[in-house]
Amino acid sequence: MTGTTTHFTKERAPCGRTVDGDRSQEGDAEGLSFDDTLFACGCRLIRHEFHDGSVRIRTVRHDGKVLLDEHSGDHEA
Repeated sequence: MTGTTTHFTKERAPCGRTVDGDRSQEGDAEGLSFDDTLFACGCRLIRHEFHDGSVRIRTVRHDGKVLLDEHSGDHEA
C-alpha cells in the first residue's frame, strides 16, 4: 500500500470556514483507496473505496456532528 500526505491552504471546510489542512491518500493495486482530509478547524472528509467496489463517504464537522455518512454497500432488506 502506498500513501502520500499533502498540505493545503485556504480551502472551505464542511463548517464553512476557510482554513488550512492536510490530505492523506493511500491505495493499493487491487482497488483499495483511502482519501482522508483533516482541516485545521477539526472538520474531516473521509472517502474509502474498498476492494469490492463499494465506497464509504463520511463528513464530520469540527464539533463532532456527522453531516454525511453513506456507504454504497448499505441497503435495506
